Formats: sequence, structure tokens, C-alpha cells
Amino acid sequence: MMAMKHYAIAAAILAYQSSFAVDAFAIPSSLRLTASHSSSCLHSTRDHIEAKRKEWSLDGPSSSLIPEVIEQMETDTEFKELAKKISKIGVDGMTKEERAERRRALEDLGVPNFMKFVVSKDEEENVQDSHIQNDRLYRSHPTILQLNIGLYCNQACTHCHVESSPLRKEETMSANVAARCLELLQNTPTIDTLDLTGGAPELNEQFRFLVKMARQWAIENERKLTIIDRCNLTVLLEPNQEDLVDFLKENNVKVVASLPCYGEDNVDAQRGRGVFQRSIAALHKLNEAGYGSSSSDLELDLVYNPSGAFLPPSQESLEGDYKRELLDNFGIEFNNLITITNMPIKRFADHLAKQGQMTEYMELLVNNYNPQTVGGLMCLNTISVGWDGSLYDCDFNQQLGMGIVGKSEESSATKKKLSIFDIECLTDLEKYSVLTDNHCFGCTAGSGSSCQGATA
Repeated sequence: MMAMKHYAIAAAILAYQSSFAVDAFAIPSSLRLTASHSSSCLHSTRDHIEAKRKEWSLDGPSSSLIPEVIEQMETDTEFKELAKKISKIGVDGMTKEERAERRRALEDLGVPNFMKFVVSKDEEENVQDSHIQNDRLYRSHPTILQLNIGLYCNQACTHCHVESSPLRKEETMSANVAARCLELLQNTPTIDTLDLTGGAPELNEQFRFLVKMARQWAIENERKLTIIDRCNLTVLLEPNQEDLVDFLKENNVKVVASLPCYGEDNVDAQRGRGVFQRSIAALHKLNEAGYGSSSSDLELDLVYNPSGAFLPPSQESLEGDYKRELLDNFGIEFNNLITITNMPIKRFADHLAKQGQMTEYMELLVNNYNPQTVGGLMCLNTISVGWDGSLYDCDFNQQLGMGIVGKSEESSATKKKLSIFDIECLTDLEKYSVLTDNHCFGCTAGSGSSCQGATA
């Protein structure tokens, strides 16, 4: 009951969604870099970086964001309205309701379900996709093991499709589940990436255990393994996390950090008061440790997602804008920018419904369907594991409760949702088709979308 209460409260968070101004990503000509800013200006550039880092540094130890986030949650009008609704129909009821909203939107547009749509488009273009058999989608060898190790977070962002918050303390990965995930990693030679997400994964007590054991095993077995920490940045400034950057560096962990804009107002509107300044300070800590530098192998990628019902711009062009703005204004360096489309589920789905934009947004996704994105869908090479060990095709299916269904050990004729304790190797799942639904249009629109960025 307590976990359900926390889930209901967290799911009800929906701060207002403010759209970026038309010129939000415009770069003033005075800030653009030219050829004259090359090697002859290297020294002045480093001086500029140091000056900007000092300007945006936080004085003294920072306090936790959590009390302020909880206060914002408790005073938000839409939170109260949604909390009341969830208490009436439950979390499952909310999930069914948002699915029905998407289905009605597609019916209004005369669009069939996702797989029928994809197959019909392939037939029109005379395209044969090796991943599609009998109108079903099948995965290839898994290369990415993504673990959602808990929904507890020090923030409560408006776009969060997993509905994390400081109140979700009950949904957290156990040591038993973490150990089994490591066994499956070792048993599956095709896996080259361990992707840790949440919530704020760093606040889960299994985070450091997973990182240290996976890195030690990879070194001992001469196995190339990328370990990803999907970081909200502000967690680096939380009390008792003072050594977190050093820990990530020591274990050569790739940091993929959320920063939906390089402007303070836009970031704070989407992620909470004071988040932008803390994010900048956290990025400085990462840079000072060597992250994001072209001369270092410590990778730092940033993640952009739209603030409203529109698709991300070109990942390549936006990356250039981010690099100029963050370097010129804040002295920040990073490696790559990842753009992710807002999926019409959970908090964002509720926002679309309240604004009467669900049909409009689904039409946008359908009209921008790109067949070139299908081969890059993350469900084809990623296995997603929930905090309780349940298995999913992707993180979005996980949040919708769409688990991988397979044969039961008790009876070959009986099917059930599978967990990590039902398989010996992740390749065991290749025989099961991927579960798809109408939210999948979000991954195939425009340049495509995945946890690794654009797919086409």
C-alpha cells in the first residue's frame, strides 16, 4: 500500500510544460567560433574556460535537492488533480486510459496498429526487413543490457517517462537481482554495453556494486565492456556523493547526462527550480576529472529532449549549437549530444491529454514515420531489466508493464511474463517476438529515437 501511494504521488507530478522560444537555440554572431579561434587562441580559450568555471561554481558544500523537490510536488495544482485521479482508478487504470487515448487518436487518423502500419509501408516501398516475420518484430543478438535499478530520484522532471521522484523509495533493485544480472552479463558473450539507469541510479545501493564487479570481471576476462551511467547531473552534488565523480573515473564509466537545453529558464521549467545551476556545477566537476575532453578516454555525452509536442531537431546540428553555447558561456566541454523524442506515455501522455494534443502529436509521429529507423530500433539489440528482475524489450515497454512473455517452466503450454531467473543467457530471448504498441511510433519518427540517440 505504501509503495502504491508513493507511485501514485510520483505519477501525479506534472509541472507546466513551457515551449522553447523560437530562437531558443539561435547563436548570436558574436558568440560563433571562426577559424581565427584555432591554435593561436588555445591559451586564451583555456583561460576563458577556467574563468567561466569559477563564475558558475557553487560556494561550499551543496545541500540536497530533495526537500525542495518534495515541496514543489506538494504545492503543484496538477499534481493534486492527478493524484486524486490515480487514487480513484489506480496506476494500471491510468496506463490503460493513456493507451486508449493513443488508440482513439490513431483511429481518428485512420491509422492501423504499429506493426500493420510498418508492414504496409514496407509493402508499398517493396522493402524486405529481416527483423519482421509474419507481421511480428524479432530481435537480433543482444549487445546492450540495460538495468533500471530503481525509481528513486532526487528530481521529479516533467518529461520523465519512468515517473521517478524522491517518493519512490520502495521500487529498488535488491542484491539478489543485481547479482543475477551480472551472471547473465557473463553468460552472454554478445553483450558489450552495461547501461545503468533509474531514477537516479547512483542513489541505489547496488549501483557501485554493479559497476565495480562488471568492470573487474571485464578486465580479468579481457572483455571490452562499456559501462554507462545515465546521470541527472545534480546527483553529483547530493550529500554523501562527494566521491562519485572519482568513482566513475576509476571504473572508466561513460556518463550520459540529461541537459534538455543550455538555457536556465528552459531547464528549470522542465526539471525543477535550481537544477540548471547545479547541472552546470556538476558538468564542471566532470570536466575537471577529465570527462568530455578530446584528449581523454572518459566519455561525457549530453541528452536533449523537446520541451513540448514537437520532434527534436537534427542531432548533428544541435550538437554544434550545444558545444558553442556551453563552451562560450560556461566553459563546458563534452563529447556527443543525444536527441530523444518524447514518448506519448506517462507524464507526457497526461500533459498531451490535458492540452487536447494527443491526436495532433500522434499525427506528427505517424506523418514523420521513417522506414530507415526500423533497423536501428533499440528493442532489436537491447534487453531491459526492471528493478525487480522482470524482462522487457525496452525501457518504454517496461514503464507500460509490457513484459517479455515466454514459456513457463511448470508447463510448456503455459506462458508468463519472464524474469532474469527464467533464463540462463540473454540470447534465450531471441525466439520471442518484440511486443509493440502505438507508442512505438515515437521511435520511428524523423531521425528515429533510442536511448543511444538518433537511429537514422
